[in-house]
Amino acid sequence: MERVLGLGGIFVKAADPLGLARWYEQHLGVPVGPGETYASFRSSAAGEEAVWSAFGEDSGYFGSPDARWMINFRVRDLDAMLAQLRAAGVPVDDRIEEEYGRFGWATDPEGNRIELWEPPSA
Repeated sequence: MERVLGLGGIFVKAADPLGLARWYEQHLGVPVGPGETYASFRSSAAGEEAVWSAFGEDSGYFGSPDARWMINFRVRDLDAMLAQLRAAGVPVDDRIEEEYGRFGWATDPEGNRIELWEPPSA
């Protein structure tokens, strides 16, 4: 049986694709090229992995009940990222700490919830 090799991409619909791409570049540092609506990433550390997970229809984890997806970005310093977003007027939820690391959430201009994850220290 063939198997997937890893996360290939995250794709979102947007009323203003270029504007949303610029927002992600400005506020999260997503490396979007000039005039483009996409970015490419490479893992910066050996052993990093991405997670795919299905949630129940009634889950409130994605924020809005109408949300069908959510992006999770790995960050180095969650507190600094959340402070940066708050300073820019971005809606930010309080952070939590769990065995898997520290988590915080923000909402992009199109109403999509973004999860920010600082993995636990090794």
